[in-house]
Amino acid sequence: MKSKINSNLETAISRWTSLYKLGGTSAFLMVGIVVIQLIIFIVAPQPLDGTAIDWFVLFQTNKLIGLIDFELLMIVYVIISIPVALSLFVLLRRVNPSWTAVYLALSLIGVMCFIIARPAFEMLYLSNGYTAAGTNAERAMFLAAGEAKLSTFHGTAFHISYILGSICGLIISLVMLRTNIFSKATAYVRIASSAFDFGLYVPVIGVYIAVFSVLFLSVWNIMIARRLFQFAEETSKEKVSPVDRGLLAIPDHSH
Repeated sequence: MKSKINSNLETAISRWTSLYKLGGTSAFLMVGIVVIQLIIFIVAPQPLDGTAIDWFVLFQTNKLIGLIDFELLMIVYVIISIPVALSLFVLLRRVNPSWTAVYLALSLIGVMCFIIARPAFEMLYLSNGYTAAGTNAERAMFLAAGEAKLSTFHGTAFHISYILGSICGLIISLVMLRTNIFSKATAYVRIASSAFDFGLYVPVIGVYIAVFSVLFLSVWNIMIARRLFQFAEETSKEKVSPVDRGLLAIPDHSH
């Protein structure tokens, strides 16, 4: 009977090991996406204060740059953040089942809200339609639709996603502080990122404050990626679940 139980544990470990590897890979890719996105923002800044016409001009000048400036890459970013969230849920759910479940649920809601808030291909379609329009009435129609998409870009779904991301960071960090699965530094870096997130709502300088959030979050993703790969390697070697009252016994000594 005991042998059968151990066999089942080894099977479970093997399955979660694949998730940890996927989560680690995703976390590294997220850092790469942020770097590429920031470079594009510097080379070809977003017309954030512009109208739909300004965006249409950008799309017609360079469709790829237009899509990236409309944060298409960030849609990829939030989608591949799902394996990271799942990995953290699996690792930390025994530490605090309730809050890790809340973390996972809010993370998924945030992903869906962000995808809704970034209708990049719809904006490209409207840009093409505006350019091809033969009458002022047709152009006015595409322009009005473009303004509606911009209101979505800056609207409720985006802010819900943004705030939920910050709250999720705080939740998972507080859970991390109750265990040795991740280092205290990992938790504090994510707390710092969440704190700077809210700088976005400071008048005038908010965007510059929020940049620090991006930097801390990128560092956190690297730390998470390294830990997930480390955990995947160690658990695959040991082939046994080191669980004691929900606390995994593989301490994180990284700082």
